[in-house]
Amino acid sequence: MTISFSKYQGLGNDFILIDNRSSDTPIIEPEEAIIWCDRHFGIGADGVIFVLPGQNGCDYSMRIFNSDGSEPEMCGNGIRCMAKFIADLEGKVDLAVTYKIHTLAGTITPEVLDEGQVQVDMGEPHLAAAAIPTTLGMVDDQVVNQSLEVDGKSWTVTCVSMGNPHCITFVDDANAISLATLGPKFEHHPVFPQRTNTEFVQVIRPDYLRMRVWERGAGITLACGTGACATVVAGVLTGKSDRRCTVELPGGYLHIEWSQADNRVYMTGPAELVFKGEVAPE
Repeated sequence: MTISFSKYQGLGNDFILIDNRSSDTPIIEPEEAIIWCDRHFGIGADGVIFVLPGQNGCDYSMRIFNSDGSEPEMCGNGIRCMAKFIADLEGKVDLAVTYKIHTLAGTITPEVLDEGQVQVDMGEPHLAAAAIPTTLGMVDDQVVNQSLEVDGKSWTVTCVSMGNPHCITFVDDANAISLATLGPKFEHHPVFPQRTNTEFVQVIRPDYLRMRVWERGAGITLACGTGACATVVAGVLTGKSDRRCTVELPGGYLHIEWSQADNRVYMTGPAELVFKGEVAPE
């Protein structure tokens, strides 16, 4: 069976999108996703996203396999790409449209805006240690400015879940961090039983943060939407940032707001079609 796909990117965080609306189960296995994501022998991507039928009153459901075959709860950049993909499937590319998407992290609501931008209601952040999850604090405690030993150094970290786990540490120079060395050590640290995404953040101004990320299951990527959201939440919790910030990532810029009115995090950024293709059966 030939499988059609579309490749999208959000700030260089790239995904293979598959129309999976005819089935509640992804039409390829995680092992196949690894091959598809290979940048030398496959299509090349940070993950494969499946658009499945909606459930629990949602318009559609999202499943995603990372480039290593693991399955995260959701993906911020990925859900912006998914919203643009759905609009294309529905013939609504030039229209403002909002979708309710069921994810393993709960219901996420992206809105396709003008000029290639997508705004996403990412929901409320989860701050209790058990919700992250991490053993850095007691079950119901927030993990803010806690010390964590990694690679022979003590790092001050704050942990936030945006439906997936994030460990944020503020540094003097984000560009000086050796992500390839430190990222895996944070990701697989025993205090994170489900592993973690890790953000290294430099405060340029209270309303402007520079971030580099090591993503759980994907490694170094050019952007991470949930990571940018978690970073602003951590910035507010530690008194380092405003509630509304521009977050600079290697792939571009995201605009993040942690609303004081409803406690929800809103992310706005681009999502673009790169190309379409088909994969023939072997």
